[in-house]
Amino acid sequence: MTIKALGGCCSRSTANYENAVLAVKELGLDVIVEHVSDVNEIMKLGVMATPGLVIDGKVVAYGRPLTVSQIKDFIKKAHPEIK
Repeated sequence: MTIKALGGCCSRSTANYENAVLAVKELGLDVIVEHVSDVNEIMKLGVMATPGLVIDGKVVAYGRPLTVSQIKDFIKKAHPEIK
């Protein structure tokens, strides 16, 4: 599984990244959350507003920071085997 938190160095993007890391930890997953701040890389994904979240190459949210609970829900939806 790959998880990318999209966004530059603004507090909303940083919080989104930190929440993604916490969500992975709370689910007990051995996954590294990548913090992508390169604008060109973000644009390649078709995201025009950050913060954003990408799971396994699919953009699942953008334009708003997510809570730990919301990120856990996105992970579980992408991988139903995770409880």
